[in-house]
Amino acid sequence: MESIYIKEIKSNQVKEYKDFLRSGLIEDEENFRITPNDDLNSPFPTKDREDSFTLGAYFNDCLAGVVSFTRDGADREKLRHKGILFRMYVDRNFRGKRIANKLIEELITRVASIDDIEQINLTVIANNAIANNLYEKFGFKMFGSEENAIKWKNKYFTENQMTLSLKGN
Repeated sequence: MESIYIKEIKSNQVKEYKDFLRSGLIEDEENFRITPNDDLNSPFPTKDREDSFTLGAYFNDCLAGVVSFTRDGADREKLRHKGILFRMYVDRNFRGKRIANKLIEELITRVASIDDIEQINLTVIANNAIANNLYEKFGFKMFGSEENAIKWKNKYFTENQMTLSLKGN
């Protein structure tokens, strides 16, 4: 029987995480802000805290997807009410199994339990209809769009900025 479970990936699992994400940065390069070279020497993206974590989705004990969250204002009092969902990726071999849904559900549940975080923001490539529709399904609303936000291989990409209010603001 197929089983999917979500668990936190800790910073001491950086190799497993980076090896997994690298394939996404190569296969889906147009849907990320970073390149494999950008990620090569970068640290683990989160801090193993309640307000800075990375989740992994495991399908039959195989890492199938990841998503990260961090408080936007970790060292800025005026920004501490919001956070950022980033580096969302599901391996092509595991798509269509609702893994992205499970990752986002768990991320929203965890963040909603933090009293002083009121909203989750994210950016998504505008022409990535599947991702845009997925985020909208969870209540994210577009609040802005930046043309030419990314330039990769002489091609420009527009990014949508989206937000989810957790406190009904």
